Amino acid sequence: MKPIRSLLLLGALALAGAVHAADALDQIKSSGVFKIGTEGTYAPFSYHDTDGTLTGFDVEIGAAIAQRLGVKAEFVEGKWDGLIAGIDVKRYDAVINEVSITDARKAKYDFSEPYIASKAVLVAREDDDSMKSFADLKGKRSANTLTSNFGKLAEKYGAEVVSVQGFNDAVELVLSGRADATINDSLSFLDFKKHQPKAKLKIVAAEADADHAGVLIRKDNPELLAAINKALADMKADGTYQAISQKYFGADVSQ
Repeated sequence: MKPIRSLLLLGALALAGAVHAADALDQIKSSGVFKIGTEGTYAPFSYHDTDGTLTGFDVEIGAAIAQRLGVKAEFVEGKWDGLIAGIDVKRYDAVINEVSITDARKAKYDFSEPYIASKAVLVAREDDDSMKSFADLKGKRSANTLTSNFGKLAEKYGAEVVSVQGFNDAVELVLSGRADATINDSLSFLDFKKHQPKAKLKIVAAEADADHAGVLIRKDNPELLAAINKALADMKADGTYQAISQKYFGADVSQ
């Protein structure tokens, strides 16, 4: 009898494991709510508009995913420092907040397929034809935060780094001629141009490799992960993704 009992026990454990793997998606559908962790203070990804409504690129992406799961999106706001940790205590089902896909995070969490990409770009004035590549920064002034990766990249190419507090300060120095260029995030520049299309700045070079962000969820929920990936693929196939991307960036930011 022992072998039979062992087989029955193994079968029960296997069934329990399968049920557990499906629990996250089952619970979401059962509750009718897809809970999403986000900052709410990170424009244009997740922020409050003038009337206080939570909005942004990631918010609309999350709402569209929830719709395709057949449920409503419920956003739970939190500071970045503790945002991902909220997944561990099950405050929400996913984090959608421009979370970069890294090996360190993948060791503890699962990510959807990438839904947005950002690259380091070299930005200069429209009337400046002296720079065609990052190498042309040698001997020039680049407006950057000193400790940022972008600042270090500028130094690598031989630029003198002019210290600024952030992106807005950097573009102001370039526009005024107090700096020749800035290396910055492509998404930040697209957002800037979306709001200030007449600003006489241009991208003159972009790094080949991009950083990608994905929807972060707890590990061992393959059905939920597959459902999110299908939702993202369907959004791109039916034009929903492109419409959201154009709304916030004026470009397709998936690549």
